[in-house]
Amino acid sequence: MSATANIGVVGLAVMGSNLARNLASREGNRVAVYNRSPERTRELVAEHPEAGFVRSESVKDFAASLSKPRTAIIMVKAGAPTDAVIDQLVEVFEPGDIIVDGGNALFTDTIRRERAVRATGINFVGAGISGGEEGALHGPSIMPGGSVEAWQTLGPILKSIAAVAEGEPCVTHVGTDGAGHFVKMIHNGIEYADMQLIAEAYDLIRQGTGKSPAEIAEIFAEWNKGELESYLIEITAEVLRQVDAATGKPLVDVILDQAGAKGTGAWTVQTALDLGVPVSGIAEAVFARSLSSKPEQRAAASGLPGPGATLVADPDSFIEDVRLALFASKIIAYSQGFDEIVAGASEYGWEIDKGEIAKIWRGGCIIRAQFLNRITEAFAADPGLVVLVTAPYFRGIFERAQDSWRRVVAHAASNGIPSPAFSSSLSYYDGLRAKRLPAALVQGQRDFFGAHTYRRIDREGVFHTLWSEGRREVQVDSN
Repeated sequence: MSATANIGVVGLAVMGSNLARNLASREGNRVAVYNRSPERTRELVAEHPEAGFVRSESVKDFAASLSKPRTAIIMVKAGAPTDAVIDQLVEVFEPGDIIVDGGNALFTDTIRRERAVRATGINFVGAGISGGEEGALHGPSIMPGGSVEAWQTLGPILKSIAAVAEGEPCVTHVGTDGAGHFVKMIHNGIEYADMQLIAEAYDLIRQGTGKSPAEIAEIFAEWNKGELESYLIEITAEVLRQVDAATGKPLVDVILDQAGAKGTGAWTVQTALDLGVPVSGIAEAVFARSLSSKPEQRAAASGLPGPGATLVADPDSFIEDVRLALFASKIIAYSQGFDEIVAGASEYGWEIDKGEIAKIWRGGCIIRAQFLNRITEAFAADPGLVVLVTAPYFRGIFERAQDSWRRVVAHAASNGIPSPAFSSSLSYYDGLRAKRLPAALVQGQRDFFGAHTYRRIDREGVFHTLWSEGRREVQVDSN
């Protein structure tokens, strides 16, 4: 087989086949395709003759069809299937070739794989790809890691297929080894929070005003014309408009209220715990999905005492309060996500441009939103910005929104409407701005039962109180 393709795709399920079609549609690309099941390869080639795919039915032939440096994107299930494909490609690739994992891999797995593959002289790139099936076909947001050498070959190819926002392709070299998959993990964590916040806003409006899903759809559609403009707000209106053909009811009323998860949100929270970064809004979104998926516990607890929701006196004012609370809480989710990116970059030695990340999230990906431009501007104006929420634009939002935010959270609590993401986001905001936190008491407790020591506000050093020996304070060796 002659080496006629400049890029290959392994794994031709929906995401892989759509990505292959996207690649083939761009000028200058010739795409080799390979799937473990040859039947699927034949089907794709037959269904899309316009793509001019180079078909292979063995890994050896697939490698032979690629021009050097050979570049292949793996789109298979995370875990053992990915490792198996990597092992197969390593056997037939040569030093300088490039293997790209485009799936949702845990970034620590990507670090391990990159180290192992690099030892063979082959480049390994973990690339986060966001946008779902439509994004893969028409233009995703792409977050590649890996070496600079690999990016030189891979960059032009990925730029050719990425979404474009304001004239710029939504792809950048995020950093080395697992940086790409790390940033994609954070993207997904923010996505969890964003979706939960929107769901809470819907629930508050429905229970507080009695409006139907179709009426609330129009509210979200109107919101999408302003500062809340985003892909998730847009599709929320579409979902709420949908009527179930079988029953004539709103589709949202016949969908089982148990939200699924594929793990990336949990990875974000677990990693944040390891890094010591509070991502409370993201965590509450993950926990909300977990709670929704405990039907036996929810049924057993359904008779517990609590208030019922009452209709508000002024629906229009309440809806505006919810809008502002939603905007403020969304900003907290993004800010927490960027805090985790900063901490991850420090821990793993990555140089990640935060403004560039905000840029590549403007198009193609699930969390694309108008105010991502404001995030880019904030980091451009102050590259050393300690926490995103303190940037002038976002400070202005909180000045406008905080009274509404507090009213909404109070309404939810007094009416027994669960709003964990709204509530935790407000608590985080108040904790962040507090001049003094009750953590001083926690340190005192820790010192009492475990001699964990503490520091003082009025002099240097580490101290311990001899609680059972006259409660005398002593200075201890900080080493």
